Amino acid sequence: TMGHGMRATGASMSGRRLDGLVGGRGRVHRPALGRGRTCRRSGPISLGALGADEVDGIGVARLRDAALEAATLGSEVVGDAIDKPVEVETKMNAADLVTKTDKNTEDAILKYLRREFPDHMILGEEGGYVGNPDSDFLWCIDPLDGTTNFAHSFPSFATSVGLLYKGQVVAGSVVEFTGGPKCWGTRTYAAGRGLGATCNGDAIHVSDRSTVQESLLVTGFGYDHGEAWAMNMEFFKHFTDVSRGVRRLGSAAVDLCQVALGITESYHEFYLKPWDVCAGVLMVEESGGKVTTLQGDDYTVFSKSMIASNGKVHGEMLHHMKPKVETLSVASELRDLWFVPDGYEVCL
Repeated sequence: TMGHGMRATGASMSGRRLDGLVGGRGRVHRPALGRGRTCRRSGPISLGALGADEVDGIGVARLRDAALEAATLGSEVVGDAIDKPVEVETKMNAADLVTKTDKNTEDAILKYLRREFPDHMILGEEGGYVGNPDSDFLWCIDPLDGTTNFAHSFPSFATSVGLLYKGQVVAGSVVEFTGGPKCWGTRTYAAGRGLGATCNGDAIHVSDRSTVQESLLVTGFGYDHGEAWAMNMEFFKHFTDVSRGVRRLGSAAVDLCQVALGITESYHEFYLKPWDVCAGVLMVEESGGKVTTLQGDDYTVFSKSMIASNGKVHGEMLHHMKPKVETLSVASELRDLWFVPDGYEVCL
């Protein structure tokens, strides 16, 4: 049974149901699948019976290092394409872009992960699901989070690779591109459940600021301009008045990592996808931060709303937002999970 009022359903947005089933090993399947299974857990299932250093017989450090290697390989493809002519296509929305770099980067990551973990399932933003549909391990890949920024050489984009075990993030890495034309650089983040988070090899921690008034906040606005989007516009106005400022940078992976690094105090958004957030959520948690839904429920990467913070301003942020989110006509639907692979077990 689901905890905290959340339900697992097929993926949908704006009333559109996405069809597809997870099939045999090695076949690619479009994302947005059927109903997953859910269970309640009494603690971190990934670090339980097999000891604090292993997940289902595989060392957490090894999984973290594999995520780091995969993200690094992907980022090298992105780096080679920076400041070069970009061939852009659009997805369902004219503002939702995809480039050859997205696809080439995902191919490089897939090649590595399928060689190292042939029995795992993988979800890529561009290619969908591939691998073993019966695996408890699910890699979530965003080869280029912030494609529009990349296409304009605006420095807020990243390669993100995260790993779930029964729905809980256990390892992840994000390579953030910084600087801009003539001065490009990277920040490379890595984390393993229970092992802390690092940036360029150094341990990181969330900030110590304890009030919204002294905080720098971040949000995002997706391509579905419905009532949740409109409410977030109102949140943007409100928090601009009561904080040091609200930024909208256009890459969830980067936004989460910057909370983990202590640059910003909080990040919130509706309708994020598993590949957007899988690695970044772990960065926040392993650097001492907190992640829930905007309704205050336990968070999973399949949730439809998120607030990630340094923990100290979390209650104050939710105090304003949660009651208003509950007034939305989609408030109940926001508690549904989405993009859960058919038959995949999510332990909450």
